[in-house]
Amino acid sequence: MITTSENVRIIDKAELLANMIIHSEIAEHYRRSLYKLKNDQEAQAIIQKFVKIKELYEDVRRFGKYHPDYKSITNEMREIKKKLDLNEKVAAFKKAERNLQTLLDEISVCIGRSVSEQIKVPTGNPYFERSCGGGCGTGGSCGCSMT
Repeated sequence: MITTSENVRIIDKAELLANMIIHSEIAEHYRRSLYKLKNDQEAQAIIQKFVKIKELYEDVRRFGKYHPDYKSITNEMREIKKKLDLNEKVAAFKKAERNLQTLLDEISVCIGRSVSEQIKVPTGNPYFERSCGGGCGTGGSCGCSMT
């Protein structure tokens, strides 16, 4: 690749954008939430228990209701998942993570559309996919106009 002044300007602007994201309030809130989650002993204990039960649950799912521990492990999985979801630090982290992901999705869509309306930007968010404006690759099943 030949380096041109245009390439250098694009790289500089990309680095500026990355720094703006890194130093944004949303990213800072994400980092604070992650720090609080990692340093909360109760949340970490629930997460560790969830990981152990999840391994057992995956094994049970392979055999379904014919597994001897199907009912007990399935119930235990539901209980620990509920505890995990109701934990204050876990919930705050998940919310901060969603907010950061939304910001990154919005930026990706903006950049893609500034190049061309036909650019496909995989966001994993149905909001962005429905309002894709065409060229999404679904044949219009997302509700976009195929023009």
